[in-house]
Amino acid sequence: MTQATGTFVPGPADPEFSAPAPTGADPALGYAAGDGMTATGRRSVALIARSLFLLTKPRIIELLLVTTLPTMLLADRGLPSLWLIAVTMIGGAFAAASANTLNCYIDRDIDAVMRRTSGRPLVSRLNAEPAAAPAASPEPRPKVASGHGAGAGPATPIRPGEALAWGIALGAASTLLLGLAANWLSAILADSAILFYVLVYTIVLKRRTASNIVIGGAAGCFPVLVGWAAVTGKVSWWAGVLFAVIFFWTPPHFWALAMKFRDDYAAANVPMLPVVATPATVARKILIYSYVMVGVTLLLTPYAGWIYGGCAAVLGVWFLVEAQQLRGRIAAGSAPAPMRLFHLSIIYLTLLFAVIAVTALLPWHGW
Repeated sequence: MTQATGTFVPGPADPEFSAPAPTGADPALGYAAGDGMTATGRRSVALIARSLFLLTKPRIIELLLVTTLPTMLLADRGLPSLWLIAVTMIGGAFAAASANTLNCYIDRDIDAVMRRTSGRPLVSRLNAEPAAAPAASPEPRPKVASGHGAGAGPATPIRPGEALAWGIALGAASTLLLGLAANWLSAILADSAILFYVLVYTIVLKRRTASNIVIGGAAGCFPVLVGWAAVTGKVSWWAGVLFAVIFFWTPPHFWALAMKFRDDYAAANVPMLPVVATPATVARKILIYSYVMVGVTLLLTPYAGWIYGGCAAVLGVWFLVEAQQLRGRIAAGSAPAPMRLFHLSIIYLTLLFAVIAVTALLPWHGW
């Protein structure tokens, strides 16, 4: 939303999936043990600024941007004013950054447990020595980082209170910018997306049900609604079709990632579908959602034109072939290689919305 994908508020998908280095050497933050600290043991301004930026999950925002500008072009049947584009993109980026930051604040306990996320600024430790080899007996689950250093172990780059304030400030900036410079409908939709992602997905669904990203992934669909509303002042049926495209794209995209990091989610007691279902079941559901997604993309053809429709069909076949191959590898007992579908899904969504943008600008866009 994660996911890519206006308000750019993400869905659950998180492309930042590489496992961190040992404690005290986090390549995502760009510091080694003790780096970013002044001679008096205080955090440097550069470290704080870099860490606040990383809390926003910029890679997810990049993916969500991909869906917003093409939507604005399609809604305008051409090129909206550059001022409106800039306002919508910046305001939407702030909204996504707010939602992502608040997600990191709420999920810092499970982020500390999962190898994929243990290098994030709220849980990665400063002034820490490299971790020793694990003992033979199981260790207790790591506790959430307090971020206060003295009396609480090594300090984290960012303290929870700072992250919370940063997330709220970004949300307020998004609301004001979109409301005052675009229109209040786009601002309301942006706020709704933030609340949906934080309250519905992060707090209510993520830790309770395997349907978490099926429902919670709707948060990542709001960018198209915001982009459309910013241009037209309303939300039309065609904006709803774009919403549905991303809604049905999200489960195959994220379940492929969750298959790769199943053990991470199991260790954190997060019931992602690959944790609670067999690989065959996951692959079957991925294929079902993929077929529905491709079908929905074709519903946009009467509005976006037949050039778009032909390209959407070709891209859809490409996606379905990979989804079918994933199921086939699992059925044959081979290594499933789910990250192939994960990476392909990002390319697919980017190309699909690139086609929307190009055909919207063509003088014969109705073809």
